[in-house]
Amino acid sequence: MKIDGEKQRLEVTKADISGSVFNDVNLSGALFENVNMSGWSLHNVNASGLKINQANMAGLRISDANLAGAALTNCKLDGMTIDGIYITDLFAAYAKSTNP
Repeated sequence: MKIDGEKQRLEVTKADISGSVFNDVNLSGALFENVNMSGWSLHNVNASGLKINQANMAGLRISDANLAGAALTNCKLDGMTIDGIYITDLFAAYAKSTNP
């Protein structure tokens, strides 16, 4: 199915739209719930205000992104790195510097 140059509200349930391409599309206010997005890619995206809850993001790669104001809460961080430095090492160094 091809939708071009239209403004439509879609409600998609129990469907397989794998391999779909979204280009120059406004998805503001969209809700994705119980969705398999494995292998999904985003490029040149405005995701300001994005909220992600109860998600398996193992292997996530983020580059050249504006993460100002980003917050991680109650997340499993094993193996996570920032610019190649393990986050657990950064936390350990911080704890050591604040508790000499």
